[in-house]
Amino acid sequence: MTSQNRIFEDLSRLAQNAAGVAQGAREEMETAMQSWFDRFLADRNLVTREEFDAVREMATLARDENETLKARIADLEAKLGQGGAD
Repeated sequence: MTSQNRIFEDLSRLAQNAAGVAQGAREEMETAMQSWFDRFLADRNLVTREEFDAVREMATLARDENETLKARIADLEAKLGQGGAD
C-alpha cells in the first residue's frame, strides 16, 4: 500500500512540475508574440491603439481651444467695431 501511495505522490509531483513548465512556456510564448507584433507594427509605421487614442485626445483639445480662440477673436473684433463707431 505504501508503494502505491508513493507512486501517486510521484505522479502528483510530476503533474505539478509539468503544469509549472507549461505555464512558463505559455508566458514565454506570449512575450515572444507581443515582441513580434510590436516589431511588425513598427516596421510598417503603424501605431498602437494607445498612441492613436492619445493623438485623438490631443486633436480634440486643440479643436476645442481653436473654437474658444475664434470666439474670443470675434468678441474682440466686435468690441473694436463698437468702440470705433462711438
